[in-house]
Amino acid sequence: MDHVFVLGGLRSYIGIRNSAYRHIPAECLGAAVLNGLIRQCGCDGYAPGAVDPGVISPGTISSGDIDMVICGNSAGSGGNITRLMALEAGLDQSVPAFTVDQQCASSLEAITTAAAMIESGLCHLVIAGGFESTSTQPLRSYHPNHPDYRDTTPYTTAKFVPGPHREDVMLQGAERTAAHYRVDKQDLDRWVLESHRRALMARQSRILSDIIFPVFGLERDEGIRPRMSQKLLDKLPPVLQDGRSLNAANACTMNDGAAFVVLCSGQYLARHGLTARCRILDACSIGTNPLMSPVSAVSSIENLLKRTGISMDEIGCIECNEAFAVIDVLFERAYPGTFSRYNQFGGALAYGHPYGASGAIIFLHLVKAMERTGSQKGICSVAAAGGIGTALMLER
Repeated sequence: MDHVFVLGGLRSYIGIRNSAYRHIPAECLGAAVLNGLIRQCGCDGYAPGAVDPGVISPGTISSGDIDMVICGNSAGSGGNITRLMALEAGLDQSVPAFTVDQQCASSLEAITTAAAMIESGLCHLVIAGGFESTSTQPLRSYHPNHPDYRDTTPYTTAKFVPGPHREDVMLQGAERTAAHYRVDKQDLDRWVLESHRRALMARQSRILSDIIFPVFGLERDEGIRPRMSQKLLDKLPPVLQDGRSLNAANACTMNDGAAFVVLCSGQYLARHGLTARCRILDACSIGTNPLMSPVSAVSSIENLLKRTGISMDEIGCIECNEAFAVIDVLFERAYPGTFSRYNQFGGALAYGHPYGASGAIIFLHLVKAMERTGSQKGICSVAAAGGIGTALMLER
């Protein structure tokens, strides 16, 4: 099997639902960022050097070398929206593309799938990632023939567990998890404040500027709140009518965004004389209780460490998609002493959660954190709706 190397990648700034990107369909948002990445790589038909950030040296990749585009999307119009996005970006029609829907873990699973195709020899150069627009997602309703049909009232959250369709199933799952593991408000508040503090520091220092490609006029991640405080957290009511733990700060917002990475084989790397930023060491997905899906973030990491025989002491940087602060608490309990290595630039509690893109976003943050700290190994993980956890390990 061939090794899988990471050449680079880009993400958009992350927009709040119904804000800066409110009129931008998912495929157009993704296409704009992908177009920037292609131009940055110096592909045929685009102007090398037209993009300021330098993740990959201009002129290093030919558009004819792209074997596949694989992207996550969970709230879009359906169909093969990745193919539509690739065509919108101007990729040649000969480049195939397909879409992965694993909800919150969609883009991380897309990257994992791309890596598997490269390892097997089916591909040598793949663009993988994800894109999402919760601002323009379709309003769906059940057909009268369906047993879950009640009326024509639309829904926006899919059905993830057997039984009646409940749109608050993810919120209920986080509330249930917090109660089961006896996570109190103080634990949750600590991580909310820390996420915003770290994200604000990353913004002010422009640490992430070389992996962000501004599109459609947005020039900052909209969700970061400089004035987040304990006083504000103490005023927030529970999100659920019968809930105690979950509120608008310790549960992520709904967002729009896109992120992509360029992966290649060792053969491609050697043939073109390229230098990789890191390589994908291993990855896994695991199923857990769908009624307590937040636990799958830690479970997938545990499984991946067991698979590789690597201990957490050897992991220099960790990124978890903190859709809920309870994920942070469970991780810290499982792996004490990792506070400074975890979500170093803040997480989804600050940035927000553009579902189909979030896995690729934390992947890029992980690469950046490893380079900044000189870490040899890093791990990222996403807990997805339905009780699926996906984790991936990188090595420099």
